[in-house]
Amino acid sequence: MISPVKALVFDVYGTLFDVNTVEKKCNELFDGKGKEISLLWRKKQLEYSFLRQIMGQYKTFKQITLHALEFSLQKLDIAYENDQLLVLMEAYTELAHYPEVENVLREMTDKKLAVFSNGSRDMLEPLINYSGLTKYFDNIISVDDVKQYKPSPASYTHVLNTLGLEREEILFMSSNGWDISGAKNFGFKTAWINRSHSPVEILNQHPDRIYEDLNGILEWK
Repeated sequence: MISPVKALVFDVYGTLFDVNTVEKKCNELFDGKGKEISLLWRKKQLEYSFLRQIMGQYKTFKQITLHALEFSLQKLDIAYENDQLLVLMEAYTELAHYPEVENVLREMTDKKLAVFSNGSRDMLEPLINYSGLTKYFDNIISVDDVKQYKPSPASYTHVLNTLGLEREEILFMSSNGWDISGAKNFGFKTAWINRSHSPVEILNQHPDRIYEDLNGILEWK
């Protein structure tokens, strides 16, 4: 038993859901290019959210995801049609969740459970509904409500305002090191779900716990 928390807040992309799921659909549309497209698409998706936050030029995550996809195909010199873009965008609402996710959520229902994502609601809600996980969550929190992308402090403040808790009462989980750094800097307890076995970000914000998958958070029960 470790220090109790009242709420568990989960990042979505890469934490609950495997963004590499889109590789299969990319391969179907652009034979042999799936991995190359999916990796660059994800990289540009994150980059555009950071750039738009810094520039003060907010667009929804759905718009950013589409723009990142278009850039990636152009960068890779791949010809495409608009209907192919729509198919790949739809694939983002049908991502597979990691195998341990549902069991962990089921075990932790004695606490308040929420997701907190850069994803806009028109991406998040269809994805979580499709996965069958909606029943486990008390709140689906999107930065789109305040138009402030993670890791800005204003985005994490939105979580506090939504849940009505103190910072130290929240355990925040993400597979993204930059997101963990932002949440730790804000004052949340943090658990880095280090699925890629990466080094800790050198930002002087060490996570409270590091796990290779979500099973590790069961010690917070």
